[in-house]
Amino acid sequence: MAAQHIVLYGKGGVGTSTTAANISAALAELGFRVVQIGFDARHDSTRTLRGDVRVKTILDLLSSKRPLAVEDVAVTGFKGVLCVEAGMPDPHVGCSGHRFKAVISRLGEPSFLESYRPDFVLYDVSAEAVCGGITAPLLNGIAERVYVVSSSDFMSIFAANNILRTIQKHGDGGRLTFGGILANGLAAPFMESIIADFAAKTGVTDVRYIPRSLVVMQCELYGRTVIDAAPLSNHAYLYRRLARHIAEHEAVGLPHSLSREEMTNWARGWGDRIVELETGVISNGEGI
Repeated sequence: MAAQHIVLYGKGGVGTSTTAANISAALAELGFRVVQIGFDARHDSTRTLRGDVRVKTILDLLSSKRPLAVEDVAVTGFKGVLCVEAGMPDPHVGCSGHRFKAVISRLGEPSFLESYRPDFVLYDVSAEAVCGGITAPLLNGIAERVYVVSSSDFMSIFAANNILRTIQKHGDGGRLTFGGILANGLAAPFMESIIADFAAKTGVTDVRYIPRSLVVMQCELYGRTVIDAAPLSNHAYLYRRLARHIAEHEAVGLPHSLSREEMTNWARGWGDRIVELETGVISNGEGI
């Protein structure tokens, strides 16, 4: 089959790279040929797939002005996953959009990954990296499906809302589909309700929940995916179910973002509910 190009967007710190790497590992375990490409200033999107093996970034090698082949920037990781780091400019330099257009242009050339013949190409993109040089060519020219990774905290959901706005802007051409929200690191039942309510408000019809787990943390400390280091754990089976869901995906409609005022009102409403949960007193003064 032709390669499916899938983007995972998420605010830094919500576990986008962890989620992407475990999905890649699970897809590879299912027998698919997988490439994971990280857009991250730390160049560690694929760390748990490739261990301590260092990888050169596309951005650095493009600066050398010599022809670039996938073998120059790729490391083979767990179950044959091809690990690539696009690289990010120094935060003090700014967006460097023109440099990223060159990176995306190279990734978009059929010959770049042709020799590997991937079934899935996963792009792990930090929300902080969403600038014109990355977003427009990636969403307009390469990506076929987008997932948003989010926790239940407000800043993460605020970033998710901004990503939905970006998808809405670049997804009108018909090629781009939305996969859903991957709610990661949830530690309490009401956190699922927060994500579910945000999804309902924005027209998101598919939400997958990944609870917080010490197993995930432990595996990351060892520099390995859950699929690799804890293959019989509950989370390993969760990631496998998620990978199968992604492999069997059916297109859903594009969501819509909330305005700033709508986001503010929505957040305040949930703030009131959490106060009620904490105090046991609802807004009209009655005890719960």
